[in-house]
Amino acid sequence: MNGTINKVILIGHLGDNVKMHFFDGGNSIGRFPLATNDSYVNKQTGERVTTTEWHNIVVRNKLAEIFERYAKKGDKVYLEGRLRTRKWTGDDGRDRYTTEIHVTEFTFLSPKTKDQQNTMHPETNQSAQPQQNTHGTEKSETSGMETAEMDVPEDDLPF
Repeated sequence: MNGTINKVILIGHLGDNVKMHFFDGGNSIGRFPLATNDSYVNKQTGERVTTTEWHNIVVRNKLAEIFERYAKKGDKVYLEGRLRTRKWTGDDGRDRYTTEIHVTEFTFLSPKTKDQQNTMHPETNQSAQPQQNTHGTEKSETSGMETAEMDVPEDDLPF
């Protein structure tokens, strides 16, 4: 194989609400911790042991705005992204490092309550809760077009 790959796939729960930072030029960045769990049975004691791993998540621009608006602490999400390590100098003069997952695609997995699904935006008269596909782009629940169901007799199916 000629190339290399840097891809992370996680399913976990937000450990906190998204913290947003806005920059000149309209760009934004959102950060939040994500918890993933692993459990196993201790063979010696027969006790179930659960460990939690915390991940530093980064979302940018439109994805950050979507996360800030629709995701909250405790929500379950599917994320795809890339690992990035950042270096900075601490107050004590020592070099510090952190590894982050920069999200490229995501899907919200937590079911929303009826109140959250039916909230309307006064400006657009559209539902507040978008559906997310795995490419992180928004699909409105109200498309304005009805899809007609096709009446196909079962006899005409090719299988």
